[in-house]
Amino acid sequence: MRTALAPARLRTPAMIKPGMSRTAQHNFAGEVARLAVRSLHAELCLYPKPGLVSLVDTGSHDDMDAQTFVRSLFSLRHYFKQICLAGLNDAPFARLKQLGIEAEAAMLKSTRGINTHRGAIFSLGLLCATAGLARAQGTPMTPAALRAAMLIRWGEELAMHAAAVPASSPPPAQLSNGLRVAAQYAVSGAREEGALGLPSVFDIGVPALLASRARGASMTHARIDTLFTLMARISDSNVYHRAGPQGAQTVRKHAQHFIDLGGTANANWRAQALASHRAFVQQRLSPGGAADLLAASCLVHAIAAMEQDGQ
Repeated sequence: MRTALAPARLRTPAMIKPGMSRTAQHNFAGEVARLAVRSLHAELCLYPKPGLVSLVDTGSHDDMDAQTFVRSLFSLRHYFKQICLAGLNDAPFARLKQLGIEAEAAMLKSTRGINTHRGAIFSLGLLCATAGLARAQGTPMTPAALRAAMLIRWGEELAMHAAAVPASSPPPAQLSNGLRVAAQYAVSGAREEGALGLPSVFDIGVPALLASRARGASMTHARIDTLFTLMARISDSNVYHRAGPQGAQTVRKHAQHFIDLGGTANANWRAQALASHRAFVQQRLSPGGAADLLAASCLVHAIAAMEQDGQ
């Protein structure tokens, strides 16, 4: 991915086109923030989705429910707007990181300490910032262009952010679940995803969503197909944290079987998904990483659609 990273000399203020009024900036950032919240809400509303919290049940969780997620979403709405505005104004990665830290604190306060959206704060926040940057530059907001803009502007800093952890790792008890999993199983997490330009979103999630829609699936069915595709192909740190490599293999096996049967194009897809849901609940498996990446994929799709609609 080194060829995707532009040297610092390309990141000049001249790239940001003047003339976008403050009101226009806030209107655009507000719309992007609404799309981010809607993408996370759409993920919450999906059912059946193996092991995950929905409006129907709490999946493999006994410490959170749909209302926990709604409170978390409400706490993040201003963050998504603020980080989009930061992108519009060509903010350095340090500013994006600080906004993310503040958003995580707000999330934990709203959920009484329960981690509902830590991964989403990083991935969707980065996408909101990138949408702002692309709008300021006057560049397209297609998936490929968004990924390129992200890596050109923040790729070097994202790579440094990913590499910073192993150099001086704190005691295991002080690491997040994702970092503990990365250290124990050599599984990449959000930091590595960011350094590579969110490959799980742009190389797996978005193509799966588009392919499902292209064959005539409804948006709801396309999201189900995309979730199972992500479950089959990513290394989900949430699953590794709960059940180790064996649990991760179980998730991939169920997801791949669902895909091999045709996904939601299979007349019996719902029964198949429910069977996986029951199996995951019994084994306490929860592919939360795939759920966050689904929401991020939906956001990329929505941002591209917003531009096509002329907003």
